[in-house]
Amino acid sequence: MGLEGNPTTLDPRVARDAYSTRILPLLFHSLVQVDANAEVIPDLAQSWEQPEPLTVIFHLRAGPRFSDGREVRARDVVYTLQSLADPELRSARQALAQRLQEVTALDPRTVRLQLREPYAPLFTELVFGIVPEADARRLGKEFGRRPIGSGPYRLRSWEQGGEIVLEPNPFCAGPAPKISRLVFRVLPDDVTRVMALERGEVQLLLNSVPPDDLPVLEQNPRLQIRSQPGTNYTYLGFNLEDPILKRREVREAIAHAIPRQELADCFFRGQAQLATGLLAPGHWAYEREAETYDYNPARAQELLDRAGFPRPAEGAPRFHLLYKTSQNKLRRRMVEAIAYALGEVGIEVAVRSLEWGTLFADIQAGNFQLYSLDWVGVTEPDIYYTAFHSKSIPPAGANRGRYRNPEVDRLTEAGRKTFDPAERRAIYGRVQKILALDLPYVSLFYSTDTVVSDRRLQGFQLFPEGDYRSLAQADWSSE
Repeated sequence: MGLEGNPTTLDPRVARDAYSTRILPLLFHSLVQVDANAEVIPDLAQSWEQPEPLTVIFHLRAGPRFSDGREVRARDVVYTLQSLADPELRSARQALAQRLQEVTALDPRTVRLQLREPYAPLFTELVFGIVPEADARRLGKEFGRRPIGSGPYRLRSWEQGGEIVLEPNPFCAGPAPKISRLVFRVLPDDVTRVMALERGEVQLLLNSVPPDDLPVLEQNPRLQIRSQPGTNYTYLGFNLEDPILKRREVREAIAHAIPRQELADCFFRGQAQLATGLLAPGHWAYEREAETYDYNPARAQELLDRAGFPRPAEGAPRFHLLYKTSQNKLRRRMVEAIAYALGEVGIEVAVRSLEWGTLFADIQAGNFQLYSLDWVGVTEPDIYYTAFHSKSIPPAGANRGRYRNPEVDRLTEAGRKTFDPAERRAIYGRVQKILALDLPYVSLFYSTDTVVSDRRLQGFQLFPEGDYRSLAQADWSSE
């Protein structure tokens, strides 16, 4: 497998980067997992109950063992969750630890979680690997380089900046993996990575082939290409404190002025779907009746006139905007195309391409008018709290456009405290309808998950998180 970047750690409590988190499901089992439809399913926990809103009791399966042969016990779960609060660990999941009042092993296979307050996203936040207490304590910070998990594979070697080699975990419960050796090779350069695939030096590239290269790879009889709708969401964000952009008619005009299908065809070569909101259509909470905005430049001009920005004579612009983006070449080209389309309806847009750290700092500080970013692997609808609650304005959260709506605040708070799936679906359906009308974002695209692999690799399945977990069920044919 070819990787675009180098994983930073294989400790599931600490990992933040995509290159690490995509490999971790091969090394570790979680208490629970999510399936291809973002539904919570059993993993190490075979069942659970919630006798009251603040208490969840998990019952562990008999049989799972870590790669050193020790059985997974309740105390390992307790240690894993308690260690998230350790400031020296610098866990990516400290917020989860703060929500837990107490974690207790009731017996070797039963764990009780006591919450400080009702929190429905708990189950999706528990989708990360359980570590063995004894080994994690013994290895300390070295655990991220020498991981021991209960997953189908174990680490054989890791050459920093080079390659990671996995082999089957001899103590793994359930069917043994059919592929005896997995090698993850770091190949940051697009050309080098694609050439390695064509030469047979790597046998799989997951979401790491430039769209322009796919037509050529389709002609290679040794390769197979499979795609499915993904959950990565690209959007155009507004600064809602800007005197021009705070006017809803202007935001709707911009939405109507962007030829999204043309952009998808031009820049993504069929590897993107038009987006309607943060949640993709396959998600259990997706709202199909939320308002959408088609390409209609005449309607855009009408809205701008109504907003008090008539088109001046002699081709002068109605007003000027600054659109900030990253230095990624594809992203910059896309933003320039959007700027051109807005110019066609009388909005003059200057594009400023910034180094990632500078761009993100500007966005967090509210130093922008327009920007584009992605939300990656959207599976939990609580993202609406993070992205749009008034208490989530940076640095507290990711409400970067400074959106404020008391009804959205109320609904996203209720969604956190409601465990009933039907009630949550109704709540987030209402949130999506409100946001579709308020337009704090213009939804652009959902990326398509694409895997290009050797035809001899059989049974690899794509998951919304874009990870490699299904390699544990895949097979390699010699034919």
